[in-house]
Amino acid sequence: MRSALLVMDLQNGIVARVADQAETLFDTLEGVIAAAREREMPIIFVRVAFRPGAPEVSSRNQSFSALKSAQPMDETSESTQIHPRLAPRQGDVLVTKRRVSAFAGSDLDVVLRSLEVDHLVLTGIATSGVVLSTTRQAADLDYRLTIVSDACADADPEVHRVLIEKVFPRQATVVGSIDWIANS
Repeated sequence: MRSALLVMDLQNGIVARVADQAETLFDTLEGVIAAAREREMPIIFVRVAFRPGAPEVSSRNQSFSALKSAQPMDETSESTQIHPRLAPRQGDVLVTKRRVSAFAGSDLDVVLRSLEVDHLVLTGIATSGVVLSTTRQAADLDYRLTIVSDACADADPEVHRVLIEKVFPRQATVVGSIDWIANS
């Protein structure tokens, strides 16, 4: 089994949505990323961004069309850059997606196949967004899945809890960061 760590949507504009949780989340993610590096596990940072003018965003897409008018989300915008505290290092992969799932509109599947990865370790913001959508799509693509529960965050703590405790265990192994670091 070859694993890869996905660090999803830890970009400036999205981190700001969970600012009250950011410090604890960053501390946790730093430990998870360090453990992955120690194991020489590929680390893939995933962000959402669009071309200038966001031609990928349909007016029929309720969430993305609202974002399009609210804040610039093009590939060079500050809001789409990975937060500097978790900045990718040389050798890490940066994947740009165009929708909620890390697979949607990105080359993630190509990268994973080229690395011969069959197990994904998921982290990110938001639990109800990228983590949920990526879990569903990755399960349908037959990836083995682990979700690091405290390396995910959501603006709604109750939604996070329900997903972590009741929904994700149907398709993934859900573990805390301390257990994942100790046992992976």
